Amino acid sequence: MDVALDASVSNDPIRPFLDGRGFLLVDGGLASELERSGFDLNDPLWSAKVLLESPDAISRVHRTYLEAGADCIISASYQATIQGLKARGLRDVEAEGVILRAVRLATEAREKFWAVLGDQKHRLKPLVAASVGPYGAYLADGSEFTGSYDLDESGLIDFHRRRWRVLASSDADLLACETIPSLAEARALGRLLTETPNRSAWFSFSCRDGERISDGTPIVDCVSALSSVPRIVAIGVNCTAPSFIPSLVEKIRAVTETPIVVYPNSGEGWDAERKAWTGSADSEAFAASATLWFEAGARLIGGCCRTTPEDISRVRAALESNVES
Repeated sequence: MDVALDASVSNDPIRPFLDGRGFLLVDGGLASELERSGFDLNDPLWSAKVLLESPDAISRVHRTYLEAGADCIISASYQATIQGLKARGLRDVEAEGVILRAVRLATEAREKFWAVLGDQKHRLKPLVAASVGPYGAYLADGSEFTGSYDLDESGLIDFHRRRWRVLASSDADLLACETIPSLAEARALGRLLTETPNRSAWFSFSCRDGERISDGTPIVDCVSALSSVPRIVAIGVNCTAPSFIPSLVEKIRAVTETPIVVYPNSGEGWDAERKAWTGSADSEAFAASATLWFEAGARLIGGCCRTTPEDISRVRAALESNVES
């Protein structure tokens, strides 16, 4: 039986994109673009470190993805938490300000881009999604890819609540609950979404294979568990190997009519011991795969770690060609 997650039209900013063109193009990797620019992100704050030190660099990455054709850019708040920023010495109000800065950098980049775009008649105004990273990102111990936590669902709600409220008060168009490795964390974030009736969100999981999320829960069980949560406008997968995407999309599509979001990694692998990426990425192959994900049923498509503006540009061209044909 298909499960239709509740997303009212008034709280569904992605619907005009899907109704008008059939897909929404999400941006690509933020942190990896910062690293290519010379930033050392070997830090518990990861990309949030740049929010403190060089926020203009984040603005430039956002602008590059908009120029590449992204319909939605994701804020640099993934690893910006109240707890993590306080550990860096910031006061509560300062930490909240940094989190809001992440969204403001994205919205300002979007507004500046839109003001000079000459072809607005043929493009919808891009969206800004406020990133809500998992508890494991704050821990910076690899548990964002295992879901092995020291907190239960109640503890996860408490951990996320303050940042959630800050992001919910921002000018973002929606929230992106991403790289969720455990069912308990998905439920916790679902509870928080229920508490903010003026907000919508997408939920995307990190997955260990073509069937299960990182903690081993079948992806179909995760989708079903969120079926009663209001205003989930898309559900799917990110920060996962591209090879797993077709199977995951098939399984998600079998149990829900909610739009499916996928933005996998480039195809390179992460060596946790060496703390380095291995293998190589192929931009043309990534774009070709994106058309297969679309044909399988995904409607929000982009890239995560190690994907680039070139990848996103190629994906847009491939998807537009696919839709037109």
